[in-house]
Amino acid sequence: MSPLRALLLLLPLVLLACEARETPPNTSPGHSRLSIVCTTGMITDVTTRIVGDEADVTGLCGPGVDPHTYKATRRDVELLRAADVVLYNGLGLEARMADVLVRLATDGKLVVPVTSELDEDFLLTPEEFEGHEDPHVWNDPAAWLSAIDVIVATLGEAAPAHTAAFARNADTLRSEIDDITDYARTCYASIPPDQRVLITSHDAFNYLGRAFDIDVLGVQGVTTESEAGLADIERLVELIVTRKIGAIFTENITTDHSIRALVEGCDARGWRVVIGGEVFSDAFGAPGTYEGTYVGMIDHNATLITRGLGGTAPAAGRNGKLSAE
Repeated sequence: MSPLRALLLLLPLVLLACEARETPPNTSPGHSRLSIVCTTGMITDVTTRIVGDEADVTGLCGPGVDPHTYKATRRDVELLRAADVVLYNGLGLEARMADVLVRLATDGKLVVPVTSELDEDFLLTPEEFEGHEDPHVWNDPAAWLSAIDVIVATLGEAAPAHTAAFARNADTLRSEIDDITDYARTCYASIPPDQRVLITSHDAFNYLGRAFDIDVLGVQGVTTESEAGLADIERLVELIVTRKIGAIFTENITTDHSIRALVEGCDARGWRVVIGGEVFSDAFGAPGTYEGTYVGMIDHNATLITRGLGGTAPAAGRNGKLSAE
Protein backbone atom coordinates (compact mmCIF):
# COMPACT_ATOMS: atom_id res chain seq x y z
CA MET A 1 0.00 0.00 0.00
CA SER A 2 1.08 3.59 -0.37
CA PRO A 3 2.60 5.11 2.80
CA LEU A 4 -0.09 7.78 2.83
CA ARG A 5 -2.83 5.16 3.18
CA ALA A 6 -1.15 3.79 6.26
CA LEU A 7 -1.08 7.07 8.13
CA LEU A 8 -3.78 8.20 10.47
CA LEU A 9 -6.47 9.79 8.38
CA LEU A 10 -6.11 12.84 10.58
CA LEU A 11 -2.36 12.96 10.02
CA PRO A 12 -1.72 13.91 6.37
CA LEU A 13 1.39 15.87 7.33
CA VAL A 14 3.22 13.06 9.10
CA LEU A 15 4.42 11.35 5.94
CA LEU A 16 5.65 14.60 4.48
CA ALA A 17 7.62 15.38 7.61
CA CYS A 18 9.12 11.90 7.75
CA GLU A 19 10.21 12.07 4.11
CA ALA A 20 11.63 15.53 4.60
CA ARG A 21 13.98 14.41 7.34
CA GLU A 22 17.48 14.52 5.84
CA THR A 23 19.67 13.21 8.68
CA PRO A 24 19.14 10.49 11.28
CA PRO A 25 19.47 11.20 15.01
CA ASN A 26 23.01 11.61 16.23
CA THR A 27 24.13 8.29 17.69
CA SER A 28 27.86 8.95 17.53
CA PRO A 29 30.13 8.19 20.51
CA GLY A 30 29.44 10.60 23.33
CA HIS A 31 25.86 11.16 22.27
CA SER A 32 23.04 9.83 24.47
CA ARG A 33 21.46 6.49 23.58
CA LEU A 34 18.77 6.32 20.93
CA SER A 35 15.39 7.03 22.50
CA ILE A 36 12.27 5.41 21.03
CA VAL A 37 8.67 6.03 22.07
CA CYS A 38 5.90 3.63 20.99
CA THR A 39 2.17 4.22 21.32
CA THR A 40 0.87 0.68 21.99
CA GLY A 41 2.11 -2.32 23.90
CA MET A 42 2.24 -4.47 20.78
CA ILE A 43 4.67 -2.04 19.16
CA THR A 44 6.63 -1.51 22.38
CA ASP A 45 7.25 -5.22 22.89
CA VAL A 46 8.54 -6.06 19.43
CA THR A 47 10.61 -2.87 19.29
CA THR A 48 12.22 -3.73 22.62
CA ARG A 49 13.08 -7.17 21.28
CA ILE A 50 14.57 -5.72 18.10
CA VAL A 51 16.79 -3.08 19.74
CA GLY A 52 18.11 -5.32 22.53
CA ASP A 53 20.58 -3.31 24.59
CA GLU A 54 21.22 -0.74 21.87
CA ALA A 55 18.43 1.77 22.66
CA ASP A 56 15.85 2.87 25.21
CA VAL A 57 12.20 2.08 24.46
CA THR A 58 9.19 3.63 26.21
CA GLY A 59 5.53 2.69 25.66
CA LEU A 60 2.61 5.04 26.24
CA CYS A 61 -0.46 2.77 26.40
CA GLY A 62 0.08 0.22 29.14
CA PRO A 63 -1.79 -2.99 30.04
CA GLY A 64 -5.55 -2.65 29.74
CA VAL A 65 -5.31 0.84 28.19
CA ASP A 66 -7.52 1.46 25.17
CA PRO A 67 -5.56 3.23 22.38
CA HIS A 68 -8.81 4.25 20.67
CA THR A 69 -9.60 6.66 23.49
CA TYR A 70 -6.14 7.41 24.86
CA LYS A 71 -5.09 11.05 25.08
CA ALA A 72 -1.45 11.99 25.51
CA THR A 73 -0.68 13.35 28.98
CA ARG A 74 1.73 16.18 29.64
CA ARG A 75 4.40 13.63 30.55
CA ASP A 76 3.69 11.74 27.31
CA VAL A 77 4.19 14.90 25.29
CA GLU A 78 7.52 15.49 27.03
CA LEU A 79 8.62 11.93 26.26
CA LEU A 80 7.56 12.26 22.64
CA ARG A 81 9.40 15.54 22.19
CA ALA A 82 12.57 14.09 23.70
CA ALA A 83 12.46 10.91 21.58
CA ASP A 84 14.60 10.32 18.51
CA VAL A 85 12.00 8.01 16.98
CA VAL A 86 8.22 7.71 17.47
CA LEU A 87 6.48 4.52 16.31
CA TYR A 88 2.69 4.29 16.13
CA ASN A 89 0.14 1.90 14.67
CA GLY A 90 -1.71 4.23 12.30
CA LEU A 91 -4.96 3.45 10.47
CA GLY A 92 -6.83 5.69 12.90
CA LEU A 93 -6.07 3.69 16.04
CA GLU A 94 -4.48 6.59 17.95
CA ALA A 95 -6.95 9.22 16.73
CA ARG A 96 -6.92 11.19 19.98
CA MET A 97 -3.16 11.62 19.75
CA ALA A 98 -3.37 12.89 16.17
CA ASP A 99 -2.64 16.54 16.90
CA VAL A 100 0.45 15.68 18.97
CA LEU A 101 1.84 13.35 16.29
CA VAL A 102 1.23 15.93 13.59
CA ARG A 103 3.16 18.58 15.50
CA LEU A 104 6.07 16.22 16.10
CA ALA A 105 6.26 15.20 12.47
CA THR A 106 6.05 18.71 11.12
CA ASP A 107 8.92 19.64 13.46
CA GLY A 108 11.06 17.07 11.67
CA LYS A 109 10.98 14.18 14.13
CA LEU A 110 11.06 10.64 12.76
CA VAL A 111 7.40 9.65 13.28
CA VAL A 112 6.49 6.37 11.57
CA PRO A 113 3.31 4.24 11.30
CA VAL A 114 4.33 0.58 11.56
CA THR A 115 1.47 -0.45 9.25
CA SER A 116 2.84 1.56 6.32
CA GLU A 117 3.94 -1.44 4.24
CA LEU A 118 0.64 -3.33 4.40
CA ASP A 119 -0.97 -3.57 0.98
CA GLU A 120 -4.35 -1.92 0.50
CA ASP A 121 -5.81 -5.27 -0.55
CA PHE A 122 -4.83 -6.75 2.81
CA LEU A 123 -6.65 -4.15 4.89
CA LEU A 124 -10.25 -4.72 5.96
CA THR A 125 -12.84 -1.96 5.75
CA PRO A 126 -15.90 -2.77 7.91
CA GLU A 127 -19.15 -1.30 6.65
CA GLU A 128 -19.89 0.48 9.92
CA PHE A 129 -16.48 2.19 9.95
CA GLU A 130 -17.38 4.70 7.21
CA GLY A 131 -14.83 3.47 4.71
CA HIS A 132 -11.87 3.59 7.11
CA GLU A 133 -9.55 0.62 7.48
CA ASP A 134 -9.72 -1.65 10.52
CA PRO A 135 -6.56 -0.86 12.55
CA HIS A 136 -6.37 -4.12 14.55
CA VAL A 137 -3.85 -5.72 12.21
CA TRP A 138 -1.66 -7.21 14.97
CA ASN A 139 -4.25 -9.94 15.51
CA ASP A 140 -3.02 -11.48 12.26
CA PRO A 141 0.63 -12.40 12.96
CA ALA A 142 1.48 -12.15 9.26
CA ALA A 143 0.62 -8.46 9.40
CA TRP A 144 2.76 -7.96 12.48
CA LEU A 145 5.71 -9.48 10.64
CA SER A 146 5.26 -6.64 8.14
CA ALA A 147 5.27 -4.16 11.02
CA ILE A 148 8.55 -5.65 12.23
CA ASP A 149 10.07 -5.01 8.80
CA VAL A 150 9.05 -1.35 9.05
CA ILE A 151 10.49 -1.04 12.56
CA VAL A 152 13.81 -2.61 11.53
CA ALA A 153 14.11 -0.26 8.54
CA THR A 154 13.23 2.79 10.65
CA LEU A 155 15.70 1.95 13.38
CA GLY A 156 18.36 1.25 10.81
CA GLU A 157 17.86 4.78 9.52
CA ALA A 158 18.00 6.21 13.03
CA ALA A 159 21.03 4.17 14.19
CA PRO A 160 22.95 2.82 11.17
CA ALA A 161 25.77 1.46 13.32
CA HIS A 162 23.38 -1.07 14.89
CA THR A 163 21.60 -2.21 11.73
CA ALA A 164 23.11 -5.71 11.81
CA ALA A 165 22.17 -6.24 15.47
CA PHE A 166 18.62 -5.08 14.82
CA ALA A 167 18.33 -7.50 11.90
CA ARG A 168 19.60 -10.47 13.96
CA ASN A 169 17.20 -9.76 16.80
CA ALA A 170 14.32 -9.36 14.37
CA ASP A 171 15.10 -12.72 12.76
CA THR A 172 14.88 -14.42 16.16
CA LEU A 173 11.57 -12.71 16.86
CA ARG A 174 10.17 -13.67 13.45
CA SER A 175 10.97 -17.30 14.16
CA GLU A 176 9.08 -17.15 17.46
CA ILE A 177 6.08 -15.53 15.78
CA ASP A 178 6.08 -18.17 13.03
CA ASP A 179 6.07 -20.87 15.72
CA ILE A 180 3.19 -19.37 17.70
CA THR A 181 1.25 -18.81 14.46
CA ASP A 182 1.52 -22.50 13.62
CA TYR A 183 0.33 -23.33 17.13
CA ALA A 184 -2.63 -20.95 16.85
CA ARG A 185 -3.60 -22.38 13.47
CA THR A 186 -3.60 -25.92 14.87
CA CYS A 187 -5.65 -24.83 17.89
CA TYR A 188 -8.32 -22.98 15.94
CA ALA A 189 -8.62 -25.81 13.41
CA SER A 190 -9.55 -28.16 16.28
CA ILE A 191 -12.69 -26.17 17.11
CA PRO A 192 -15.83 -27.90 15.75
CA PRO A 193 -16.90 -26.01 12.60
CA ASP A 194 -20.34 -25.15 13.96
CA GLN A 195 -18.73 -23.59 17.08
CA ARG A 196 -16.08 -21.59 15.24
CA VAL A 197 -17.62 -18.22 16.17
CA LEU A 198 -15.77 -15.63 18.25
CA ILE A 199 -18.02 -13.09 19.95
CA THR A 200 -16.39 -10.28 21.96
CA SER A 201 -17.17 -6.77 23.17
CA HIS A 202 -15.94 -4.90 20.08
CA ASP A 203 -14.78 -5.81 16.58
CA ALA A 204 -11.05 -6.15 17.26
CA PHE A 205 -10.57 -9.61 15.78
CA ASN A 206 -11.56 -9.39 12.12
CA TYR A 207 -8.00 -10.01 10.96
CA LEU A 208 -7.72 -13.00 13.30
CA GLY A 209 -10.95 -14.35 11.90
CA ARG A 210 -9.76 -14.08 8.32
CA ALA A 211 -6.34 -15.57 9.11
CA PHE A 212 -7.67 -18.57 11.02
CA ASP A 213 -11.08 -19.14 9.42
CA ILE A 214 -13.24 -18.06 12.35
CA ASP A 215 -16.48 -16.07 12.22
CA VAL A 216 -15.93 -12.94 14.30
CA LEU A 217 -18.61 -10.69 15.76
CA GLY A 218 -18.47 -7.81 18.23
CA VAL A 219 -21.28 -6.22 20.19
CA GLN A 220 -19.76 -2.82 19.38
CA GLY A 221 -18.11 -1.79 16.15
CA VAL A 222 -14.42 -1.51 15.29
CA THR A 223 -13.86 1.36 17.70
CA THR A 224 -14.69 1.13 21.40
CA GLU A 225 -16.26 4.57 21.16
CA SER A 226 -19.22 3.18 19.21
CA GLU A 227 -22.34 2.31 21.15
CA ALA A 228 -24.06 -1.06 21.33
CA GLY A 229 -27.83 -0.81 21.02
CA LEU A 230 -30.65 -3.15 21.93
CA ALA A 231 -30.88 -4.30 18.32
CA ASP A 232 -27.22 -5.34 18.40
CA ILE A 233 -27.78 -7.38 21.55
CA GLU A 234 -30.91 -9.04 20.17
CA ARG A 235 -29.20 -9.86 16.88
CA LEU A 236 -26.32 -11.61 18.63
CA VAL A 237 -28.58 -13.42 21.09
CA GLU A 238 -30.50 -14.84 18.13
CA LEU A 239 -27.27 -16.02 16.51
CA ILE A 240 -25.92 -17.59 19.71
CA VAL A 241 -29.16 -19.45 20.40
CA THR A 242 -29.64 -20.57 16.80
CA ARG A 243 -26.09 -21.85 16.39
CA LYS A 244 -25.91 -23.08 20.00
CA ILE A 245 -22.63 -21.27 20.67
CA GLY A 246 -21.17 -22.39 23.99
CA ALA A 247 -18.95 -19.46 24.97
CA ILE A 248 -18.44 -15.74 24.42
CA PHE A 249 -15.54 -13.60 25.61
CA THR A 250 -14.84 -10.36 27.45
CA GLU A 251 -11.93 -8.07 26.56
CA ASN A 252 -9.24 -6.60 28.75
CA ILE A 253 -9.84 -3.01 27.58
CA THR A 254 -13.64 -2.82 27.86
CA THR A 255 -16.29 -3.42 30.49
CA ASP A 256 -18.16 -6.71 30.43
CA HIS A 257 -21.62 -5.10 30.44
CA SER A 258 -22.51 -5.95 26.85
CA ILE A 259 -21.23 -9.52 27.13
CA ARG A 260 -23.25 -10.08 30.30
CA ALA A 261 -26.29 -8.68 28.49
CA LEU A 262 -25.82 -11.42 25.89
CA VAL A 263 -25.66 -14.07 28.61
CA GLU A 264 -28.88 -12.76 30.15
CA GLY A 265 -30.59 -12.59 26.77
CA CYS A 266 -29.67 -16.18 26.00
CA ASP A 267 -30.88 -17.29 29.45
CA ALA A 268 -34.24 -15.71 28.67
CA ARG A 269 -34.36 -17.78 25.48
CA GLY A 270 -33.52 -21.01 27.32
CA TRP A 271 -29.91 -21.30 26.14
CA ARG A 272 -26.92 -21.23 28.49
CA VAL A 273 -23.84 -19.55 27.09
CA VAL A 274 -20.83 -19.04 29.36
CA ILE A 275 -18.19 -16.34 29.46
CA GLY A 276 -15.13 -18.22 28.26
CA GLY A 277 -12.63 -15.77 29.72
CA GLU A 278 -10.94 -12.49 28.91
CA VAL A 279 -9.08 -12.07 25.62
CA PHE A 280 -6.42 -9.47 24.90
CA SER A 281 -7.59 -7.17 22.14
CA ASP A 282 -5.98 -3.71 21.93
CA ALA A 283 -3.54 -4.19 24.82
CA PHE A 284 -2.00 -7.17 26.52
CA GLY A 285 -0.89 -8.34 29.94
CA ALA A 286 1.20 -6.89 32.74
CA PRO A 287 4.86 -5.99 32.16
CA GLY A 288 7.22 -8.81 33.02
CA THR A 289 4.65 -11.53 32.34
CA TYR A 290 4.49 -13.88 29.36
CA GLU A 291 1.06 -12.44 28.51
CA GLY A 292 2.73 -9.03 28.46
CA THR A 293 4.51 -9.93 25.22
CA TYR A 294 3.23 -10.13 21.67
CA VAL A 295 3.94 -13.86 21.43
CA GLY A 296 2.29 -14.43 24.81
CA MET A 297 -0.75 -12.44 23.70
CA ILE A 298 -1.23 -14.64 20.62
CA ASP A 299 -0.69 -17.77 22.71
CA HIS A 300 -3.18 -16.66 25.39
CA ASN A 301 -5.91 -15.78 22.92
CA ALA A 302 -5.52 -18.91 20.80
CA THR A 303 -5.48 -21.18 23.84
CA LEU A 304 -8.39 -19.50 25.64
CA ILE A 305 -10.65 -19.20 22.60
CA THR A 306 -9.96 -22.75 21.45
CA ARG A 307 -10.70 -24.30 24.82
CA GLY A 308 -13.79 -22.12 25.30
CA LEU A 309 -15.28 -23.13 21.96
CA GLY A 310 -14.69 -26.86 22.33
CA GLY A 311 -11.35 -27.26 20.60
CA THR A 312 -8.15 -28.83 21.87
CA ALA A 313 -5.31 -26.81 23.39
CA PRO A 314 -3.05 -27.29 26.42
CA ALA A 315 -4.13 -25.21 29.41
CA ALA A 316 -0.68 -23.64 29.74
CA GLY A 317 -0.41 -22.80 26.05
CA ARG A 318 2.22 -23.51 23.42
CA ASN A 319 5.19 -22.77 25.62
CA GLY A 320 3.74 -23.88 28.94
CA LYS A 321 4.02 -20.31 30.21
CA LEU A 322 0.43 -19.11 30.41
CA SER A 323 -0.85 -18.08 33.83
CA ALA A 324 -3.38 -20.37 35.47
CA GLU A 325 -6.92 -19.26 34.67
